[in-house]
Amino acid sequence: MLYGASYSVYVRAVRLALEEKQVGYELIEVDVFAPPGSPPEHLARHPFGRIPAFDHDGFALYETATINRYIDEAFNGPRLQPKDVRLRARMGQAISILDNYAYRALVWGIYVERVEAPRQGRAPNEERIADSIETAAICMKALDEIAPESAWLAGPDLSLADVHAAPIWAYFMQAPEADLLVKSHPRLMDWWRRFSQRPSAAKVLRL
Repeated sequence: MLYGASYSVYVRAVRLALEEKQVGYELIEVDVFAPPGSPPEHLARHPFGRIPAFDHDGFALYETATINRYIDEAFNGPRLQPKDVRLRARMGQAISILDNYAYRALVWGIYVERVEAPRQGRAPNEERIADSIETAAICMKALDEIAPESAWLAGPDLSLADVHAAPIWAYFMQAPEADLLVKSHPRLMDWWRRFSQRPSAAKVLRL
């Protein structure tokens, strides 16, 4: 059982892992941003009132990266974590970059301000966009350097780093700034093209 909102980047990351492992699941919609905030039953699943939360036969988890590692190890299907210890470390490094730097810059700083703000009838915050572009450029370079000769973000095979990144990219690539930022990183452009054609992306990211 997966709890969270279908539009959420982090809920989508867990759904992508489940789809790649070909694990059946049920998504229970929980919108923590709707007034008055996280419902009491969800706070019992996630004490910080965030999403997603996950339950497998009574074993409850929260925090996306942890949930996805559990999914990879608890279920049959294609391996989503490299066997090589150094590639596995690179995978963890990519996920940390995405969580700590890329998510806020690419989604909230660029996509929300450039794409969602006009839909909501407000002017984009150009100063926030400019600051986020600077951070986004650093993130692109850092992700590109983790496994520069590989097809996927953390090595030759698709991993949890890729399913963590894809929901962020799905929003970010809707902003015009994405073309300029990604264009100088052909490997990332190719990575996104290939991931966006996967059945999991079509189902979860609606591409």
